[in-house]
Amino acid sequence: MTAIAFDTLKFAKRLKEGGFTDQQAEALAQAEAEFIEQSLATKRDVKELETAVKRDVKELEVALKRDIEELRADLKRDVKEFDVALRRDLKEFETAIQRDFKELEVALKRDIEELRGGVKRDIEELRGGVKRDIEELRADLKREVRELEYRMTIKLGALLVVAVGAMATLVKLL
Repeated sequence: MTAIAFDTLKFAKRLKEGGFTDQQAEALAQAEAEFIEQSLATKRDVKELETAVKRDVKELEVALKRDIEELRADLKRDVKEFDVALRRDLKEFETAIQRDFKELEVALKRDIEELRGGVKRDIEELRGGVKRDIEELRADLKREVRELEYRMTIKLGALLVVAVGAMATLVKLL
């Protein structure tokens, strides 16, 4: 790399004007000069790098074209082989699926008939159970209504007694 001119004296002077001490300004100016010298590239450095990169890109382009052609030929061969294998596998799969569907259909029909019979039995059992439950509820309800009638009669009788007593007391008082 070629050196880049950097005025450390001018830089240090500006730092001093900004409030840095002499020692701080000189140390920072020296560090900045070293950084610029090591890190920045000149136009000549960039031009040399550009030439090298162009050469490398051209070589890479030639190699890539060759590799692409080889890859294209390999892919064509692999696609043909894959196509043949895929067609064979699809035919086998189709045959297996058709066989499985037929077996599934037979099994489903059998299961549906078994379920239908079981559901009918369950419905009849539930119907009988519901009728029994309704009759039990009806009997319980009648019993509870009778008990309620008795309690209401007793309470009404007690209220009548209290009312008659109150009337008798009022009649005596008046």
